Amino acid sequence: MTAASEPALRVGARVLLLNRDDEVLLIHARDPDDPGHHWWELPGGGQDPGEKLEDTARREIAEETGLVIDEIGRKLWTRESRFTYRDRDHHRLDHVYLAHTDHDAPQVALRHTANERAGLIERRWWPATALAACVDRLLPAELPELVQSLLDGRFPDTPPALTA
Repeated sequence: MTAASEPALRVGARVLLLNRDDEVLLIHARDPDDPGHHWWELPGGGQDPGEKLEDTARREIAEETGLVIDEIGRKLWTRESRFTYRDRDHHRLDHVYLAHTDHDAPQVALRHTANERAGLIERRWWPATALAACVDRLLPAELPELVQSLLDGRFPDTPPALTA
């Protein structure tokens, strides 16, 4: 009997994207193999070999939301997580960046992977007050407080390291 191997660390970038009204764009996703397991998360995904994290952030936003972001702002936080998805263990380290947009609708065609299409429920812009009242699972769980501190100008200069 062999011990289960540790999943490889996958590094990625996510974006806390704010519109003109300071609403945050979140993706509602689920595990296709366990539909009761669903959550809201920031758009983003894995870094390609040789890609800068800011470029990963821009590419993932365009692929998942159809929005084109020219300027990626400062890194807000990192989040390391270990989770099970589609009966496989995963280990992620996401770097989360700030960006703004004047567009609420896609500017380019969405390019979801088959896996993303299987797990996507919806995309929605969230005002901070609604985010604070959300009863669904949020990734990270501290998202309402993080967003509010950012909007209030109280966000730390040094990106905090979150774990899940």
